[in-house]
Amino acid sequence: MTSIVVLGSTNMDLVAFVPRAPARGETVTGREFRTIPGGKGANQAVAAARAGAEVAMIGAVGSDDFGVRLRAALDGAGVETDLLRTVEGASGTAHIVVDDEGGNAIVVVPGANGTVTTLSHGDEALIGTADALLLQLELPLSAVVAGATTARRLGVRTVLTPAPAQPLPPDLLAATDLLVPNEHEAAALTGIADPHSAAAALLRDVPEVVITLGARGSLYAARDAAPVTVPAPRVRAVDTTAAGDTFVGALAVALGEGRPVPEALSWASAAAALSVQREGASSSMPYRAEIDAAHGSVTGLEVDAV
Repeated sequence: MTSIVVLGSTNMDLVAFVPRAPARGETVTGREFRTIPGGKGANQAVAAARAGAEVAMIGAVGSDDFGVRLRAALDGAGVETDLLRTVEGASGTAHIVVDDEGGNAIVVVPGANGTVTTLSHGDEALIGTADALLLQLELPLSAVVAGATTARRLGVRTVLTPAPAQPLPPDLLAATDLLVPNEHEAAALTGIADPHSAAAALLRDVPEVVITLGARGSLYAARDAAPVTVPAPRVRAVDTTAAGDTFVGALAVALGEGRPVPEALSWASAAAALSVQREGASSSMPYRAEIDAAHGSVTGLEVDAV
C-alpha cells in the first residue's frame, strides 16, 4: 500500500451557497449554510486515504470546537493524526461562497495553521517512512521548505501544490519533485498565460509539472518526455471546492502504485470529476471503488508534441 504523509493545513470551511456571488459592497441572500471540515492539507489527506493510501497528517488545529471536529473528521477518514498538534486558540477557517454554477470564492484565516513554522524530530521521522510527501502553501513557508528539504534528504518524493500562489524560494523549488499548480497558479508563478509555455518555464526549476485545467483536464510535462494532455470527464459541476485537492490526492496514490503517467492522470481526473458533482470539500471526495468505476469514462488521451 502506498504510504503518504501530508504536511499542511486543516480548516473548518464555513460555506454559504448563493445564486451568485456578491459584488463588492453588495448583499445577497443565500440558500444554505454549512460547516464542513477542510483545508488544503486535510483535503489532500482525505482524498489520498479514500483513494486507497495509508496516510498521516502533520499540522495543527486549535483548542476550540472546530479543532475537535477537524481531528475527528480526519480520524474518521482513516488518516493518522498522532502528529497533528493541538494549540491554544482558534482553528483555521475558510469562508467560502459557492454560486449556482459551482464556482467559489474563498477567504482563509490561518488560525492554528499559522503556528506550524518548523518540524519536530517526530515529524521528520514520519516523513522518512513515506513514499511521498504532499505539500501546499497554507502553512508558513518556513515549514513547507523544512518539509520539502527533509523529504529530499531522506529520499522521499515531494509533491507541491503552490496554492495560494506566491513566489517560491529557490530552496523549495530545488527540493520539489512534482509541482501541481492549476492554470491560474501556473500563470501567476511564470507570468505566462499559455499552460504549455508556462509548464516549459516551470521545468527550469522542477523536473516534473502537472497543470490542472479545470473542465479541460490536465497537462503533464517533464524535462525528458513529450507533454501529455489528458481530458477530464464531462460532468455538471455543483461545487468545485477541493476538486484540485481531490485530484492531487488521487494522483499521488496512482503514481505511488507505479501507474503510467497518462493512466494516473486520467484516474485522478475521474476522482476530481466525481467530487465536483457533490457539495463540500472533504465530504465530496470519492472512495477508491467509485473512482475505479468512473475511470472507464475518461478516454481519448492525447500526446502533445509541442
